[in-house]
Amino acid sequence: MLSLFGVRNQRRNSRPLSVGDMDYLEPKTKNNLLGKLLLLASLVILAIIVISRSSSFTSPSVFSQREEGVTHVLVTGGAGYIGSHAALRLLKDSYRVTIVDNLSRGNLGAVKVLQGLFPQTGRLQFIYADLGDPAAVEKIFSENAFDAVMHFAAVAYVGESTLYPLKYYHNITSNTLGVLEAMARHKVKKLIYSSTCATYGEPAKMPITEDTPQVPINPYGKAKKMAEDMILDFSKNSDMAVMILRYFNVIGSDPGGRLGEAPRPELREQGRISGACFDAARGFIPGLQVKGTDYKTSDGTCIRDYIDVTDLVDAHVKALQKAQPRKVGIYNVGTGKGRSVKEFVEACKKATGVEIKVDFLPRRPGDYAEVYSDPTKILKDLNWTAQYTNLQNSLQVAWRWQKIHPHGYASY
Repeated sequence: MLSLFGVRNQRRNSRPLSVGDMDYLEPKTKNNLLGKLLLLASLVILAIIVISRSSSFTSPSVFSQREEGVTHVLVTGGAGYIGSHAALRLLKDSYRVTIVDNLSRGNLGAVKVLQGLFPQTGRLQFIYADLGDPAAVEKIFSENAFDAVMHFAAVAYVGESTLYPLKYYHNITSNTLGVLEAMARHKVKKLIYSSTCATYGEPAKMPITEDTPQVPINPYGKAKKMAEDMILDFSKNSDMAVMILRYFNVIGSDPGGRLGEAPRPELREQGRISGACFDAARGFIPGLQVKGTDYKTSDGTCIRDYIDVTDLVDAHVKALQKAQPRKVGIYNVGTGKGRSVKEFVEACKKATGVEIKVDFLPRRPGDYAEVYSDPTKILKDLNWTAQYTNLQNSLQVAWRWQKIHPHGYASY
């Protein structure tokens, strides 16, 4: 007869001993039963642990819940030069910040700096994702409760845009559409859009006002204008608060020395003139190349409006504070003063203390002769004006960071 538990010791060819109607298990059989019970108990405990750690049983993240008195801002491209400085300012002003970046142009080291400065729970999170992936964008918006978006993420080199125009239309125009659609689906009510003076092209009259016709002459400017047009069309039937900031040539870095500009080495040729000046001053390149000396300007080189990154992020924060439902604000962000490339080079020489070798070359495709802003409107509406207007001083601040971090964020 089988035991109560169906256990038979075949090797010994013996039956369990019985007392009345109950089987008495031999010691070895009892040990087997005990082992099975322990295994079963262990599996139950493991299942409880797995279930308790699953997303449906965990406490909601603070980033997924709206909290009274706390504004949660999504900063796209927040690992980049301008985006990281904007995130720093927002964090200093007690905003909750989520950075989304695919690190194709940004630096994880900048994010690590910010995480080190603001380690408290619920202050800052970083999400590695590509805005060109609709599923990733939907996941980001569905799992987080954003109050506003500062949309910086974009490729942003005029020369590169003439070589790879489709890349720029996809990265800027298409990705902005995806962000806008996600904001609408998830009822995110504020958008601060990072645009550019390149949307104006080469105006016949200076300075540039917000009413200056937009006639971009390169794919970068055209892609940005298309993105602006989408936002404006959408806003006509939406209660979203929108601010579009068209800014000029950005220079400088965090005065506290925590962040700086660190473009990818392969993009240095396409990058900002400040980066090229610093590379030449450190001997990374043999000299500085100034492209175009036959423009109709005072010294033949391009004239630009150089805006310090600290001023620029201040304008973004003021725009965020002043944004109103069903309203669109469009503002130029500049100093209102044009400086030639030759003037810039001389300021860079003084800031670095290095007599930089300069080679003068033909024009770069897609460039324009003269661009500087009229900042009257932003002063009137947002009470913003540039504070860091000394070109040499801004370059000195940036140079200090460059000297301490000759390889950018590689050490982080």
